[in-house]
Amino acid sequence: MIDVATDIHPLTAFKRRTAKFARLLKKTHRPVVLTVEGKARFVIFDAESFEEWKDRLETVDAVEEALSEAGEGKAAEQVHAELRKKHFGISGSVSKAR
Repeated sequence: MIDVATDIHPLTAFKRRTAKFARLLKKTHRPVVLTVEGKARFVIFDAESFEEWKDRLETVDAVEEALSEAGEGKAAEQVHAELRKKHFGISGSVSKAR
């Protein structure tokens, strides 16, 4: 989540205090919006947060793709197994610990 009160900064501030922003990104794991002439132009992430964001986006894309497929449908367990195999290289069902 972006906090509009603390996560939006001018690009010139980022250029002048890059090390400060690097520490902020590492500490908060929140993206920072950089503005040029008062308009949002760039969004920066720390690498870990970017990977998490990318994984979420890929999951959403996979769900949208599955929902758009025509047919009679598939069992949820089968869909989950296919997604795990496609995106994480994990085959088979995952047992739940009790």
